[in-house]
Parts: sequence; structure tokens; C-alpha cells
Amino acid sequence: MTTIAFIGLGNMGGPMALNLIKSGFTVRVFDLVPEAVNTLQQHGAHGATSPGDAANGAEIVISMLPAGKHVSALYLGSGGEEGLLASLPKGCLVLDCSTIDEETVQTVAGACSKLGLEMLDAPVSGGVAAAQQGTLTFMCGGSETGFQRARPILAAMGKNIFHAGAHGAGQVAKMCNNMLLAIQMIGTSEALQMGANSGLEPRTLSEIMLKSSGRNWSLELYNPYPGVMDSPASRNYTPGFMVDLMAKDLGLATANAKSTGSKIPLGEQAAALYRQKQEVGDGRKDFSSILELLND
Repeated sequence: MTTIAFIGLGNMGGPMALNLIKSGFTVRVFDLVPEAVNTLQQHGAHGATSPGDAANGAEIVISMLPAGKHVSALYLGSGGEEGLLASLPKGCLVLDCSTIDEETVQTVAGACSKLGLEMLDAPVSGGVAAAQQGTLTFMCGGSETGFQRARPILAAMGKNIFHAGAHGAGQVAKMCNNMLLAIQMIGTSEALQMGANSGLEPRTLSEIMLKSSGRNWSLELYNPYPGVMDSPASRNYTPGFMVDLMAKDLGLATANAKSTGSKIPLGEQAAALYRQKQEVGDGRKDFSSILELLND
């Protein structure tokens, strides 16, 4: 059975690695938080003491890290320390599932190519619940050969697997999706709060809009108004998907818009509102907590 190294066991990475274990893969795991490694070991993973240790003997390396600087440091090295790519055997497949900038992807992919390694950027959508249930959506950038090789691995963690294009295309697809999600969540929050301020019961208003033209993912599956459904909003906005991460993704989208000459007035306003949430100390709350701004 294929041996996979999984590096980064946070809210998303941990469940993803667990689903690989459940699918019968040999999984070697590493995270800077020892408790995360210990949890996966209890489910059959092989704990590692470093990324290099995790990748030793692995045919596939998967990373799920917070930002581009972490991905670059892992694979290319930093502070005089050698990166992971230098120790990987030729032919190893690198799957980076982080949400990062397109430029970092292309730099790492270029380094992989020179070493005879295949790489895909494969960011995900669906949140923690989809990671746990193995129903994530993967948006992949890279060669068709690499994509076909990665497909059975990704299928153990996700339900929808797309080849978006060349290296970096997965990241562009992800930033477009998350910019739309942020705009959608803000609009849904505004509608629900306006209805509540006018005396409507949020659950009833949600049901009405779900049968009307305002129906959307945030309203149906991730309602931002407390008490409407079992969502982060009903758990004091415990994430879920943090405000800090949405703000980061919107930063990537606005940078891409600037470099491509794209006009995103709603995207820019969404980015400003999520930065405002960070400024009041709510960065670690779920991104649906944007509704709280409407009550200030």
C-alpha cells in the first residue's frame, strides 16, 4: 500500500489524514503540535519527529499549512536549513493542499521539476465538516499526469476533484471561490439581521429565503444567525473556518485582482470588513461571526 507523509495536522489536516488512514494507506504524520501527532497515532498513523522523518520512504507528500511562507520554508528551506525537496526521492508526488499565493506555488513547482518531482497545488473547499466526512472539494493545478496520479489519493479525502489548469490554477480557483463565499456570507448576515431588527424570526426568514431567489450555501448549510441550525453561530462562533483565514484568503484575492487588473469592489469591501473583525480581536472566531459587526 502507498506510503503517504502528511505534514500539518490542524483543523483541516487532521481529519484529512485520518480519512487516508481509514482508506488503508500507510500514513506518516508530523505537526509542530505534539498532541496532534499523538491523536493520529491512536488511529494508526506513524508519528514522525520532523518533516524529513515523515517523508522518509514516502511516495506521496501532502502538506496542509497556514500560509505561503510556511510552504516555502518546508519545501525550499529557510534560515540556512535545507528544505524537504532536497531529500525526496525522484518521482515523489508533492500535494500541497494549503491556500496560498500563486507565486509561491510556481516557485515550489519549478524547484520540484528540476529535481524530478511532480507537484500539484490542491487547495480545498468545504470546511471542517467536509474534511471530517471526506467530502471536500479539491481544486488542482499542475500537469494532467500528476492530477491522474493524485486522484485516488484525493478521492479518499474528497468528493469533488477538479483539474483547474497549470500550476497555480488551483489557488486562483480557491481565492475566487472564497471571495464569493465571503460576499455571500456578509449579504446573508445583513438580510437576516435586518429581518430580525424588523421583528421577523430568523429561522422563519431563513426558511422563506431558502425557498426563494436568495437561497445560497451560507443560508442553507452554515447559517450565521445563532439558534437557526447546528452551525458555528449556535456555538458562540467556535470555528469552523476562522476570520483570520478568511481575511488571509481575501488578501490573496485582492492581490490577484491588482495584478490581473480585475475590478472587485464587493471583494474589497468584504476584505475591509473581515480586517475590521480582526482589529476588534475576533480573528479566531468563525467567519460567520461577521454578523456581529451588524449589531455594533
